[in-house]
Amino acid sequence: MGIQEYNTRDLVASALDYRSIRQDMISSNIANADTPFYRPRDISFGDTLAAKQAELYKNEKTTLDLAQTNSAHMPFNNEKDMSKATMFYRDGHMARNDGNSVDLDVETTEMSKNSIMFNALVNADKKLSMMYKSVIDSSSKVS
Repeated sequence: MGIQEYNTRDLVASALDYRSIRQDMISSNIANADTPFYRPRDISFGDTLAAKQAELYKNEKTTLDLAQTNSAHMPFNNEKDMSKATMFYRDGHMARNDGNSVDLDVETTEMSKNSIMFNALVNADKKLSMMYKSVIDSSSKVS
């Protein structure tokens, strides 16, 4: 297995971990649908995976530099910490009389989307493993 394949597997493993955490968080939101003053939570890990990808594929340029066309312009400074996933409250839904703002339609939709992404990652990892197994099996038959 080459360096790139190890990097891909590390990235897939990280994505699976984050998808699992998100599934637990959405399940918690559904479980607290009747808890007074509960606000639904979610997790954002896209930036974290992008940072991990940049770390794993250091030699490949994945960003476009921002051009500063005038010396009087403020320089771009991205100080966002991308080493951790960001937990946030999913607001924007009407709270009920008890202050709870969990919308079961939104939560079940998000859970379905998350499950589909999780399964896609698992299937991609399986296909990668099957390719290597196929190469190993065919090389042993040649000898």
